[in-house]
Parts: sequence; structure tokens; C-alpha cells
Amino acid sequence: MDLGLDIASAGMLAVQVQEDQLSNDLANASTPGYKAASSVQQSFGDLLLYNTSTGQAIGGIQTGVALEKARANLTQGPLQPTGNPLDFAIAGPGFFAVKTAAGVQYTRNGQFTKNNQGVLVDQFGDQVLSQNGGPIQVGANGSVPPTAVGVFAVNNPSQLGNNNFSGTAAGRGTGQVQAGQLEGSGIDPIQAMVQMQSALDAYTAGQQTIGAISQTMQEGASTVGSIP
Repeated sequence: MDLGLDIASAGMLAVQVQEDQLSNDLANASTPGYKAASSVQQSFGDLLLYNTSTGQAIGGIQTGVALEKARANLTQGPLQPTGNPLDFAIAGPGFFAVKTAAGVQYTRNGQFTKNNQGVLVDQFGDQVLSQNGGPIQVGANGSVPPTAVGVFAVNNPSQLGNNNFSGTAAGRGTGQVQAGQLEGSGIDPIQAMVQMQSALDAYTAGQQTIGAISQTMQEGASTVGSIP
């Protein structure tokens, strides 16, 4: 395959992943505690060229781009008052812990409620955990003291579905729980849309490059075939 086709297709695949991430970000622009994910593009490296007769190095050609693993931007979003006593936000570093069917996971989304047993749960019905890892009982007045909600430091947090993170708990986080508030989404919709347009332009440029190379190869094949 032509090296130019490899480079253009690698770039288009990288942009497609970026578009998917931006689309997911826009869909969560109003999700409490949501954190944007991004993948950094880096070069695959250079293909070194040599003189076949002398072995002397001529130079290098870049062979396209690769994507690093997606990483979440954990910058804190704005805290927004809601007046709901079972809404919680963390001011500072740390995560809430929830007990899911797949094990303990972590989140910055403090939009909680009470289940039929009077226990504090997240929007998926998973128990919110105290600092000692136990369930949290909602009081008769329909509220929970902020100090009853656990805040966990998490090493190597990695995004999962449902706005949750995996990782290794590393003691108590330094953030403070505040009741009646939610952390806003970390997405700027306008900036995300601008980035999507830039990514679309890059994808279109890749398509045009592949079209131009394909046409050149067809013309070359036709010319070779017509030589007597």
C-alpha cells in the first residue's frame, strides 16, 4: 500500500476517535460531575530511508499518528446550589464511592436519592458508601449529614460508563462534602463544538488526500499499461 494512504488513513482514524469523544462530551454537558476525556495524538515514529547502493542514510518520513489512552480532565467544575438535601458536591479533590454489581466504583456525581430501605443510593440504585465502606441511612427528615458521606482519594482513576471511575482507594480525599449542591459538568459546549468542527475539517482533508493519491495511482497504472 502507498505510504501516503497509510498516513492519511491513520489520521482519519485518530480524528474519528476524537469525534466520538467530543460527541460523548456534548451529550453530558449537563451531567453533574462529568469529566471530559481526551486522547493525545502522537507520531508513530519516522521511517528511515537509506541509499540502497551505499547504505548512507537519506532522511526520514513520518508514518502517521497514534492515539494515547484517553485521560479524564479532573479539574473541578462549578458548584451549583440545588436546594435538594440529598444532592452533594465535593469541594476539592476526591470521589464518592458507590457499591455496584461490578464492585466499588467512584464518581463525582453527587445526585443521590433514597431507596425503599431508606439507604442513600445513586441514580442507578447503587449504594453510596460512608468513609468506612458501609451504607448510609437517610434520616427521618429526609437528609444526610455531609460528614456521613465518604470522600475517597483514588490512585490512577480510569473512566468507566455511567460517569463512574475505577481505581485504587488511597484513604480519605482532602475535599469537603457540601449538601444541597451539585458539581457542574466539566464541558464547555461551545468549545466542544469548535473542536468538533476542527476535527471534521481534518477528516475531510484526509478524505481528499486519499482521493488524490488514489487518482494518481490509477493514472500511473493506466500509463504503465499503455506503454508498448
